[in-house]
Amino acid sequence: MKNIIIYNQPNKTSNLKNLIRFFGFVIFALSVPGCSYNTYSIVEFEKPIKYINDYTRWDFETLYGWVDGSQNMNEVINYNGNGVLNIYTRANTWDRPKIRTKDRIYNTGKYSWRVFVPEMGVGDMTSIGAFLYFDESHELDFEIGYGTSAVRQNLNATIDDLIVYTTSQGNPYNTAKHKIKRNQWYTLEIELLVVNGKYQAVWSIDNSELVRLDLSYGSSIPFYIFCSVENLTFLGDHIPHQDNYALFDYVEFSK
Repeated sequence: MKNIIIYNQPNKTSNLKNLIRFFGFVIFALSVPGCSYNTYSIVEFEKPIKYINDYTRWDFETLYGWVDGSQNMNEVINYNGNGVLNIYTRANTWDRPKIRTKDRIYNTGKYSWRVFVPEMGVGDMTSIGAFLYFDESHELDFEIGYGTSAVRQNLNATIDDLIVYTTSQGNPYNTAKHKIKRNQWYTLEIELLVVNGKYQAVWSIDNSELVRLDLSYGSSIPFYIFCSVENLTFLGDHIPHQDNYALFDYVEFSK
């Protein structure tokens, strides 16, 4: 049977109910003939933090389980979670707001981000990010933005297309560019398999595989999970002229 945890808002009433259930279970066990203090097992109700469940889902009713990972923000908070995580950047800035999981413990399995990709500013240097991070050379990314004029021309992008980069930042470095339609919801997935003792990374959008890459490292490298919207120079032609945003409905991890 799978271990399942779904992160919503912490609930003190639920914790009390769990405690009542626990003592009810103990009383019931002791009342059954043949049962004694040595024959029942204690049920653990605390939310696990330091081990990986077979299935974990964050619905962003709150940001429980996540911490700030922003850069260039000077303590300004450009995100909020109230059923949907909204992350945004401001025009004419180099804002880099992002959040990450509290723990860097995730390795083999499938990672899913349910993301709304809006109409982004024409030529704006802004990236919607869904990625896994250990360090600068062990990072696996989805990055979505308007794209430079040269890249858009090379991909024959139309007015309603945005550009998606699927990237391994090292070991080995690899990047590929794809088109995606704006103003739509997508499920972005990175699956980490183990092949010959090393990771094989698979990038997919809505169950359609884009890239499969053998990495030079394996499950001894665990990751943080990130959600971001950042003003980054490589994904456009100029500093953003408008505020840009993305919505994250949920993030999932499954073994």
